[in-house]
Amino acid sequence: MGALEGKVAVVTGSTEGIGRAVALRYAAEGAKVVVNARREEKVRAYVEELRGLGHDAFGCAGDVADRAQLEAVAAKVLAEYGRIDIWVNNAGTTVVGDSLTLDVEDFRHVIDVNLVAVFSASQVAARQMRAQGGGVIIQMGSIFGEVAMGRRAPYISSKHALVGLTKLLASEWAQYGIRVVCVEPGYIRTAFTAADPVTGDDYTEADIERRTPMHRFGTVEEVAGLMAFVASDESSYLTGAAIPLDGGWTAYGGW
Repeated sequence: MGALEGKVAVVTGSTEGIGRAVALRYAAEGAKVVVNARREEKVRAYVEELRGLGHDAFGCAGDVADRAQLEAVAAKVLAEYGRIDIWVNNAGTTVVGDSLTLDVEDFRHVIDVNLVAVFSASQVAARQMRAQGGGVIIQMGSIFGEVAMGRRAPYISSKHALVGLTKLLASEWAQYGIRVVCVEPGYIRTAFTAADPVTGDDYTEADIERRTPMHRFGTVEEVAGLMAFVASDESSYLTGAAIPLDGGWTAYGGW
């Protein structure tokens, strides 16, 4: 039996990058995985791929930043599986720009997607988890929830706030058997790394590797491994924590 055998796991933004790897690892650990993204065709394709590997997977397309679509996703999951044991808030966005000239609407958009939508999704998931006696909510944070770097005001603000939100929700909802944890990846190698707007044009991949004490990018599989542990009963006393997975990035203070 896998560490997540029989559990129902919703992973938002799970057709690409880290979310895709997390969904695959959860399925390999025995979970019934709900694939979510905004584009129906991508959701359908990944569900078929997971089922082809022998996994129990279900697809729910929808923009979880939209409350009505979010609630529709949750309703479909409950109709299919009857419960929600794990909810991963993986979807997010960013904008890079000088804080003196950054459009306030761009700032607001990032906060809406990375923080307001995460609160909304956590609330929807927690209401079901309370009714069934517990569950785990995992927020996808960032090393930029621990440190700051220029030209990233909305992203850094949202990720710092996410750590506070994680602590608050974990404290409030522990009485219902709900754990809330924030995982904070550093620089992770994905198919989109070179075009990652968090990197921007002000430093290179070589700079990142030089700056990281382990001198490399992380992998999506490494993130998925930590996410599987956090979601499992092996971490049943873990809540309210923000866990960096960054090759030593936040421990090291210089360039």
